[in-house]
Amino acid sequence: MAQEAPIPITTSITPKEEQVVITHVVSSDKTETPTVVVVAEKEKEKEKDSEEVEKPLKPLVEETIILETHCSEPKNNDEQVPEPGLLKEESTKLSDLHENQNKALLEFKQLIQEALNNHHFSSPPTKEQHYEKKEKQAEPEPARETTTTTEEVATKTEEKGEEKEQVKETEAVIEDKEAVTVAAISSIDEDGTKTVEAIEETIISSVQPEQPPPPPEEKVSDTETKETNKVDEASSTPLAPEQVSIFGVPLLADERSDVILLKFLRARDFKVKEAFTMISNTIQWRKEFKIDELVEENLDDELEKVVYMHGFDKEGHPVCYNIYGEFNSKELYKKTFSDEEKRDTFLRWRIQFLEKSIRKLDFNHGGICTIVQVNDLKNSPGPGKWELRQATKQALQLLQDNYPEFVAKQVFINVPWWYLAVNRMISPFLTQRTKSKFVFAGPSKSVETLLSYIAPEQLPVKYGGLSKDGEFGNTDVVTEVTVKPATKHTVEFPVTEQCLLSWEIRVIGWDVSYGAEFVPSSEGSYTVIIQKARKVASSEEPVLLNSFKVGEPGKVVLTIDNSSSKKKKILYRLKTKPSPSD
Repeated sequence: MAQEAPIPITTSITPKEEQVVITHVVSSDKTETPTVVVVAEKEKEKEKDSEEVEKPLKPLVEETIILETHCSEPKNNDEQVPEPGLLKEESTKLSDLHENQNKALLEFKQLIQEALNNHHFSSPPTKEQHYEKKEKQAEPEPARETTTTTEEVATKTEEKGEEKEQVKETEAVIEDKEAVTVAAISSIDEDGTKTVEAIEETIISSVQPEQPPPPPEEKVSDTETKETNKVDEASSTPLAPEQVSIFGVPLLADERSDVILLKFLRARDFKVKEAFTMISNTIQWRKEFKIDELVEENLDDELEKVVYMHGFDKEGHPVCYNIYGEFNSKELYKKTFSDEEKRDTFLRWRIQFLEKSIRKLDFNHGGICTIVQVNDLKNSPGPGKWELRQATKQALQLLQDNYPEFVAKQVFINVPWWYLAVNRMISPFLTQRTKSKFVFAGPSKSVETLLSYIAPEQLPVKYGGLSKDGEFGNTDVVTEVTVKPATKHTVEFPVTEQCLLSWEIRVIGWDVSYGAEFVPSSEGSYTVIIQKARKVASSEEPVLLNSFKVGEPGKVVLTIDNSSSKKKKILYRLKTKPSPSD
């Protein structure tokens, strides 16, 4: 919502009354993505100095706002929404892609299909690996027959002497038993002078280790034969393409897969080969990390107050809140980060939470498939907490490598000075596209910044909205009004029939006077005071809930008297019910 600057009132301006008729409740679904917002405390000081110089004078300017109830359809006002950002979120519709982007997507899908056909992502054991394993399990033992034959030959040779005819008879005997022995003994000189030891050495050296004699024939079992046949059959029959799912979406099964592939392409500037490497690594990591099993695990519920999902932003993105101040609790900090095992459990919980949140997104073309991250740094542990920094760094690295393009906006609120200093140092190293997703707001601008992205009915009460358990829900639209300094605003709810009228009202920062009354349409009836005018301090209950039983036509009038020198934002909504029986 565009901020309305304070208007100084000089002595030449006469009192006047402005009347604004709201014809509809403010619409919150047309806001475009705003640009990067970097809020410094110096802005607050400049604004304060400007307001002190131009301090308004009495009498007050009065504005009246008339809001019709269910008896006549609530209408919309014409307040401006925040200006769009420099870079809008990329479309997930194929029709919105450029020609080269469509070409890259087609090429990427072809690579994925080939990988699925070849079982690239699972890689089962090959036939060669199977036989290699079988050979290692059944290596033949060294043959002993050669050694025995050698001894026999040596003995016979020694007994019968060194005559040439006896050597020939020995050659014939050995030739029948083993050809290797024949070659060894045939090298003996004709005079028979070779010794027995020389014969043995020659015979042993002639044995070839590369080709050991075949082992005795063994009967192959039926089970082993069937297993071998299965391997042969599997190698000869083409395998069906493998089935791979990522973020709960089967690859190439339907149009949702295109949206997933576009995320990897955008993360690598539409460089197809780099995107293919990235998605291959992601699939492998998901298998090693056992993501599908992790989603079903029951991990620490206490961390749910640190990170949780709540509502949607004005464009329909789910909003995730990260409350770093919770780690100021020594007990929780020690329980989460005191050793490597606990830090690993925290990492697994964080990945599990993100995976569950992502699987709820709409991956159809044109659907919402990103989330908004709100990071509350109020009371967060400083940079000296090594364990927290280490765990956060590790988590961010995993998210960056394996969850590309899932964040539409990163909003940092209650940002301390040291965090802004760090951001200024790293900002030159970030691309314009990355920086466009980051928003920083100090404590004085946090509520205003959040309301520019998230409608009040979707924003938790602790962050300046009206979303809480109670009579009103997230579908009950809230009207926003900016109250100028030294201005009295009047909001009217016309009622034409008997009913029970209920309303919620909140002034950001309060420190204004608030009152409510019912003014009948009949001239003879009396005005009824519903809430006596009183100054509401900022320390009081942030949201006031009132109701009034209407018995005749008239109007409920709310009065906000802002006598301060600062502008105020009013949030309110109403609903009617049939009047309960007396």
